[in-house]
Amino acid sequence: MKRLYLKIIEEHFASNSTQALFLSGPRQVGKTTIAKEFLKECLYTKYLNWDNLDHRQLILQGPAAIMQGLPFGAILKEKPLICFDEIHKYKEWKSFLKGFIDTYREEVKILVTGSARLHVFNKGGESLMGRYFLYRVHPLSLREIITPNLRDTLIGQPVESRKADFNKLLTFGGFPDPFIRGEQPYYRKWQRLRHQQFFQGDIRELSNIHELSLLEVLAALIRHQAGQLSNLTSLARKVRVSDQTIRRWISVFESMYFCFTLRPWSNNITRSLLKEPKIYLWDWSQVEDLGQRNENFIAAHLLKAIHFWNDSGMGDFELYFLKTKDQQEVDFLITKQGKPWVMLEVKSSSEEPLSPHLLFFQKQLHVPHVFQVAMDLPYVEKDCFSLEKPTIVPAKTFLSQLV
Repeated sequence: MKRLYLKIIEEHFASNSTQALFLSGPRQVGKTTIAKEFLKECLYTKYLNWDNLDHRQLILQGPAAIMQGLPFGAILKEKPLICFDEIHKYKEWKSFLKGFIDTYREEVKILVTGSARLHVFNKGGESLMGRYFLYRVHPLSLREIITPNLRDTLIGQPVESRKADFNKLLTFGGFPDPFIRGEQPYYRKWQRLRHQQFFQGDIRELSNIHELSLLEVLAALIRHQAGQLSNLTSLARKVRVSDQTIRRWISVFESMYFCFTLRPWSNNITRSLLKEPKIYLWDWSQVEDLGQRNENFIAAHLLKAIHFWNDSGMGDFELYFLKTKDQQEVDFLITKQGKPWVMLEVKSSSEEPLSPHLLFFQKQLHVPHVFQVAMDLPYVEKDCFSLEKPTIVPAKTFLSQLV
């Protein structure tokens, strides 16, 4: 299955950019497969995976050893490509990459993948300012299943998907292996193995957290209350650790793409909630309650679109929810350049009337695009973003216009 991220890599290096390209995202989301697909298109390549002992030894020998065997310095049709896979597991990975990029960025194309931590370059430490571009790789979305082609516009025209693909995506999630197989026995085995690798491998290796059994309790609680307001003090009490520990553990989960947190939008909102966040999973298929899964499904699609728009330089977008102290609530608000742009409520059934809360918040925020997304409505070939008033729209249409 072709991924849109392959197109991103192709366009990045076709531009003769000297910046390295970083692909960061959850375990088994397809980063290595995408990287290897691009390697097949290149004339001169070297692939180094930190999990491979021989590759690890070569990395530890340093940049000069890595470059041996590559025809750099000659007149070539294209620059050689070096791919570092899972390099974040190397304790000194930040200083290693900085030195390598500074030394060889003019001679080779550099592709880096990792299932955690690559985003920390945005937060200080070893500075790679101007040396790389980061793209966050998400699970498959409805639009990507329909077509992996890139476009220059934020919103695309609606495109119909196969009904079976929509249902399979909702049931098995967007991670490529279980989605492509589409079989419950395989899905359950895959989930069990991924759970073990995440807690016994990634968490143990990268976080220095030793209370793995308590972390698993926290993960189960997050799955159970996905999309609900999360009282961190209550979570801490249930797991029997401090509030500070819960915050740190959730931050670790976020850095390893287990979950993501939304905050309430409070600007220009009377009696807005200011503190309690909502937490969603990157893998919505783990959410058992169907209503919560539907909401998480939409949340993950919105986050993917926002990350893609931001990473592509299309603007500055953020995702929030809306809630007041007197229980007026809307599931999602997308801001564009700091201003409300898209507001939507998720409903399982199209028989539910348009939420009055959408109208309430639209009057306060003057949001241009307001939708109630119904999961059960059939696809309609209508541009949702051309609508001029709050409208109930099919999820199959709305999502096909995103990324």
